[in-house]
Amino acid sequence: MTSTPHHPDLRSQLETLTTEAFRPELAEIDRMPTLDIARLMNGEDTAVPAAVAERLPEIAAAVDAVAVRMARGGRLVYAGAGTAGRLGVLDASECPPTFNTAPGQVVGLIAGGPDAMVTSVEGAEDSPELARADLDALALTADDTVVGVSASGRTPYAVGAVEYARSLGALTVGLACNRGSALAAAAEHGIEVVTGPELLTGSTRLKAGTAQKLVLNMLSTITMIRLGKTYGNLMVDVRASNEKLRARSRRIVALATGAADDDVERALTATGGEVKDAILVLLADVDGPTAARLLRESDGHLRAALATAHG
Repeated sequence: MTSTPHHPDLRSQLETLTTEAFRPELAEIDRMPTLDIARLMNGEDTAVPAAVAERLPEIAAAVDAVAVRMARGGRLVYAGAGTAGRLGVLDASECPPTFNTAPGQVVGLIAGGPDAMVTSVEGAEDSPELARADLDALALTADDTVVGVSASGRTPYAVGAVEYARSLGALTVGLACNRGSALAAAAEHGIEVVTGPELLTGSTRLKAGTAQKLVLNMLSTITMIRLGKTYGNLMVDVRASNEKLRARSRRIVALATGAADDDVERALTATGGEVKDAILVLLADVDGPTAARLLRESDGHLRAALATAHG
């Protein structure tokens, strides 16, 4: 039988992590009425936004740094294992329909590849070499950002991704749920959202996962706002890829312009369904090609294009 001398060391590491702490007061949870367990979980979850609130300055600094690089054509890459990896893939996959990002502009890497989204890939999270290989496949540049995500803050795949990306000159962000984490220390921007011990010991898909989801929402959404992907709080870069989104496009143009339905339809037809262009057609009284040119010249920022049109 092969010995695994690193296991006792790993066990002692885990025992020092807040996210892995055992809560003896919950040792009888399986004997509680269902509604009481639900109330307990709900109460636990209320602590998560407060933990995120403590890290807002660090989150904002990371967003501003990411936005500068993405404006130069850089990519936003999430890297994590297990739940953390899945949350990164989820956030990345929602950017194209929400913000009309180009394919590959926001990328989610999960240890073990796509199969790991639905099944456990043994040993993948323990491999910094795998992280380097996954990043090499993207041909990383100094304009790219790599966000390592790990509840424990020690996952070798996430830490390895950040260390390697930083060595290549890319911007790095480390999102963890424990203080003093190796992941935050390895990154240029460390964000440690301390959510405390879980209801089920070590089940970091709970509070830690919720915190990671909230922070990833902020990273992608506010970056896209900074990049001009919105007009006010309207998703003017939405991609109308189905009937619901086509209806949403019409509604967004109407909300932004106050135009009548017939005028909205005409503007969308004149611009090939592009929401930003249609808004510019209506608000600046220009034709479709002129709207497209003004937006190109303003790097897609609708407010800047409007200012130029109104001279």
